[in-house]
Amino acid sequence: MQHADIVAANPPTPRAPGKMARLSVSKVCMSSLSPASAPTSPSPPAAHGLNLAQQEAVNYLHGPCLVLAGAGSGKTRVITHKIARLIQSGMAPQRIAAITFTNKAAAEMRERAKGLIGKAAKDVVVCTFHALGVRMLRLDGSALGLKPQFSILDTDDVTSILKDAGGSTDAATARQWQWTISSWKSAGLNAAQALAQAENDGARVTATIMARYEERLTAYQSVDFDDLISLPLKLLQNYEHVRHKWQGLMGHVLVDEYQDTNATQYEVLKLLVGGNPADSARFTAVGDDDQSIYGWRGATLDNLKRLPVDFPSLKLVKLEQNYRSTSAILRAANNVIGPNPKLFPKNLWSDLGEGEPVRVVDADNEEHEAERAVARIQSLRAEGTLVQAGIQFKEFRDFAVLYRANHQAKPFEKALRKANIPYKVSGGQSFFDRAEIRDLCAWFRLWANNDDDPAFLRAVTTPKRGIGHQTLGTLGVFASQYKQSLFESLFSSSLSSVLAAKAVGSLHEFGRYVNDLEYRARQTEGAEAARAFMTDWLKDIGYEKHLLDGEDSDKVAAAKWSNVLEFCDWMALRCGGTLEDTAGTSVREVKNLLEVAQTIALLSTINEREKDQNVVTLSTLHASKGLEWPHVLLVGVTEGMLPFKLGDGAESQGGSEKAHETVNEDMAQRLQEERRLMYVGITRAQRSLAVSWTRRRKKGREMVAVLPSRFIAEMGLDKATVKEDPREKLKALRAEFALKALASATAAAQSR
Repeated sequence: MQHADIVAANPPTPRAPGKMARLSVSKVCMSSLSPASAPTSPSPPAAHGLNLAQQEAVNYLHGPCLVLAGAGSGKTRVITHKIARLIQSGMAPQRIAAITFTNKAAAEMRERAKGLIGKAAKDVVVCTFHALGVRMLRLDGSALGLKPQFSILDTDDVTSILKDAGGSTDAATARQWQWTISSWKSAGLNAAQALAQAENDGARVTATIMARYEERLTAYQSVDFDDLISLPLKLLQNYEHVRHKWQGLMGHVLVDEYQDTNATQYEVLKLLVGGNPADSARFTAVGDDDQSIYGWRGATLDNLKRLPVDFPSLKLVKLEQNYRSTSAILRAANNVIGPNPKLFPKNLWSDLGEGEPVRVVDADNEEHEAERAVARIQSLRAEGTLVQAGIQFKEFRDFAVLYRANHQAKPFEKALRKANIPYKVSGGQSFFDRAEIRDLCAWFRLWANNDDDPAFLRAVTTPKRGIGHQTLGTLGVFASQYKQSLFESLFSSSLSSVLAAKAVGSLHEFGRYVNDLEYRARQTEGAEAARAFMTDWLKDIGYEKHLLDGEDSDKVAAAKWSNVLEFCDWMALRCGGTLEDTAGTSVREVKNLLEVAQTIALLSTINEREKDQNVVTLSTLHASKGLEWPHVLLVGVTEGMLPFKLGDGAESQGGSEKAHETVNEDMAQRLQEERRLMYVGITRAQRSLAVSWTRRRKKGREMVAVLPSRFIAEMGLDKATVKEDPREKLKALRAEFALKALASATAAAQSR
């Protein structure tokens, strides 16, 4: 295994700008991919503000490069500067692709690139893996039998189809099938391969259901989110002309959060960057093995291990200078991650000073822990030692409470409400997951793709239009018999042989109405026309009345109708070419309503809901990745929670020695990922960090004794400074303020 230059960060440089703490996610491509002539520039961009390691990564242009970017080390800065460097070296912006995992990251990357490069940034492709997959399938999916207007199914649609394919009415069982099938697809397996590798009856049953599920998706001209990676891979592997086309479009590929890629995404990347020989592959992978926390959804560190093997001339650059946290926080982080095996050893350092010691707070139970967390927030806001570089970190938005699992938020919500402290819980319901929005999206999907049976069933029954379940059941049997979609079947001349004339007439009326709406939506361009179209359509189907009839509370119905109007306004703005969405996708040209409707499935939030609120953030550790706050409270840090329950060792389970080794290896890998999760939590903190644990916690209806997490001891904190009782500190501050107030009053009285 050969590694080219390994470069470490050099002595201090000015601090990189902090990132905004934003939590929405969606997946939309920023720019079109098309060949263009390359602009030229006489000189490379200035390296002002980059340390030597960052400069090394930015200036390496002609081969494969891995940037090992520690937490807070300025990786987005490196990516945006490298985009600028590539453009100034003569590469057309359209041939540069920056691929990341979240809409939030894409939006930030685009804004930073625009600030650095100017207008040329709009032509750089900045999108997620899934958005790139959609573009590839829309343009070249016909090779796989997909029409350009294919539908993208959401989780509920997938669950419904799996229940049908598996002959089950149990949603929990269907979700388990969905989870297993998703993991197989992430590993690059189809139904036949999964069946061949199945080790037990349960796996064989799931593989059989997967085959039926794939048949239904083909019939519905639909894909799920895993297909947005696996099908482009199939295109690149099996169709040489498609592979050459996309390799020609990709002059240089930059991949953010590379440690979060799964096996299928790695294969897609390899085929996109080409490289024959491998030394000529032009890509920059930016990641950190210490922040790989998504193993449960298919991410694998094997992709980092494979890079030096598949690309022997890989250049490795280490970014070790942290621009976010104080030395006390980084020391705790380095100590925690230390026991994990290292692919590429590194040690984070900072020039921001020692800072406040990391504190450990113990509590009797979850309610007590929440009270102490609130007391800490109040005491930090009250004391006068929070000023650094002219900035006071006393706003509510400067605080975050991080925990391992969603259910841990409840006592903290109660305590914050009791103290009248505003807060938000990250990872709440997406705007597009609301029933009323999903209703409208089903109609849009059906206009774009008449073969989308799940969309047909939702649209035909919402609002109700006199077409009952018996009619739809008979139509479904008829469609299956003739291997047609439900929509195609309703116009069949032989349908009258199985349905009464009245039922057939109702179906024909619905079908003609959908065709009419599809035609009009295709002709509707611009914001005002789109808004008028949707207003008339909602009136035609009586959707507001449907909401009022379906809710006991007029207030709830009114809130849902308000969401509908907001959604329609958002759609209209996209049609008008005036809205820049959260993925950084600037809709520069006027579009028709049908074109805009096809992008909805890749969105998860509306941009206007992204406003920076002055509230305390409650978030899971997984959702906090990529964010930062001046003050972090890491709570519930007990054995069984962080690390999450690891189970018994292999020796207690019997079986062969080989089975013991497999179980113990699995436990070791899970512990390593839990340690990385703790590391991520610690490195979210900029100025202060408190870690809390409880002596007892609820388990069902009982209180059980628990131990502090092993990670607390691994932080290696100074025992003289670590312990803190926030309530006592707050009492002391209040007493101090009272004495100062008394002294001021006495002095004022004496001066009279």
